[in-house]
Amino acid sequence: MTPLELPAAYRVLLVDDDDGVRSMMTQTLEYRGFRVVAASNVAEALRFLTTEPFDALITDLHMPAAGDGFTVVSAMRHAQPKALTMIVSGYPDVKNALDTILLEADEILVKPLEMGKLPGLMREKLAARRSFDRAEKQRVGTILARSSAAIVEDWLTRAKQAKELNHLAINDEERTGHLAKMVERLVARLNLPSGEREREGEAGDFASAEAHGKLRYQQGYTAAMLVHESRILQVTLFGTLQKNFDSIDFSLLLPDVMTIADEVDAQLTQIMSAYMNAMRVAAAAA
Repeated sequence: MTPLELPAAYRVLLVDDDDGVRSMMTQTLEYRGFRVVAASNVAEALRFLTTEPFDALITDLHMPAAGDGFTVVSAMRHAQPKALTMIVSGYPDVKNALDTILLEADEILVKPLEMGKLPGLMREKLAARRSFDRAEKQRVGTILARSSAAIVEDWLTRAKQAKELNHLAINDEERTGHLAKMVERLVARLNLPSGEREREGEAGDFASAEAHGKLRYQQGYTAAMLVHESRILQVTLFGTLQKNFDSIDFSLLLPDVMTIADEVDAQLTQIMSAYMNAMRVAAAAA
């Protein structure tokens, strides 16, 4: 048979420890115009994907040597995030068992494969990706920075709905107070290296939080109201992350979430301190 000649052949990294399966899949794909680089184990696959560009990955799930198909998929996600990733498994029920991890693999194929249908399936998936590139994974700080206006708006909506806060007759600008500046400080802290984050949390510039506490005293807030609006801020921030779930860089999510919790608590401490100080000044002047 003469392989089909196509103007722009997709490059495929094929990983399978079975020589016969690997050879058959390679021949099938190459006949249909794909350019195939075959690897017989995880180590070989990792070497290829870190040194050569690919449009797609097809990898067996279970291999006898160190690592498995998920190791290869994870590496491809980091090295070449726009590549189509497909996992092949010999277990008939694997598709249902692994549906929850489709963020890691674009497609799960169950053996025995219908080789004749594989090229068409791949072309369909790859063509779809031309019109929809996977969102680049982003740090939490980046997501919150581009969502800062929406965070303030969402917080305001929640605050106006909370019976603990909505009895005060103040306008929207007065209600949000220094919230935008406090979110800005949180984003700045998230963008710092881990060691500097801790120092910033302990001895940073809390001017916006302090001004917020003083303003809240002047507006007639109680200490309980300050705690409640701080809780709403945390709910709003985590809700923003949930809305941007597909964009999150999960490898760095935990330390970022810990920083959010610590920063919101640190700001509340400064708000309460400024609030109590304003109360003492008012009492002394009375």
